[in-house]
Amino acid sequence: MKLKVFSVDGSSAGEKDYALPEFEGTRGIQALKQVILALQANQRQGNASTKTRAEVAGTKKKPFKQKGLGIARQGTRRGPQHYKGGVAFGPKPRDYSQAINKKMRSLALARVLFDRASAGEVSVIEKWEVADKKTKLFNSLIGKVAPQGSVLVVDADWADSTVLAARNIERIDLNEASDVNALDVARYDTIVVSEKGIETILNRLNGGN
Repeated sequence: MKLKVFSVDGSSAGEKDYALPEFEGTRGIQALKQVILALQANQRQGNASTKTRAEVAGTKKKPFKQKGLGIARQGTRRGPQHYKGGVAFGPKPRDYSQAINKKMRSLALARVLFDRASAGEVSVIEKWEVADKKTKLFNSLIGKVAPQGSVLVVDADWADSTVLAARNIERIDLNEASDVNALDVARYDTIVVSEKGIETILNRLNGGN
């Protein structure tokens, strides 16, 4: 598949053919859905907690007599129907994480990368490099490569100076090719990968580490 390739300074340098996996029909769509749901679930802290009627502070005394008042009988002020009472069926701390095997991760990443590349939303840059660790320089480079929207910026590994130059730009997010996943590729408007980065991703998709 042909991808748009930019030179180091951000000027367009034409197109280059990359051996991205290709898909027909709906193959990989279900895997992509499951992986994205699992990745989102794995980000949940699961620390929401409420108190039941047994845990909430308050008297155990019967609030009023059983009969004769013409209202519903009550045994405690700590029931969920009372102000500051316990919560019925409320959340408790739990683990939301879901296991994803390597084969499904790889299929989902390949599918979403194919879809985004087919839509012209994946580009390649020769390498990420700025003359100095200045936000202005990196912002100018990103403006040439991806003028609008959120951008996932990927490299095989990042130099400290480049990270310092890029970290204050709100619309971009830096990631390493060895860590990028299907959710990362799906959630940004544009994906721009260095040549070393795309090689690392293709190696992962072909069964490499």
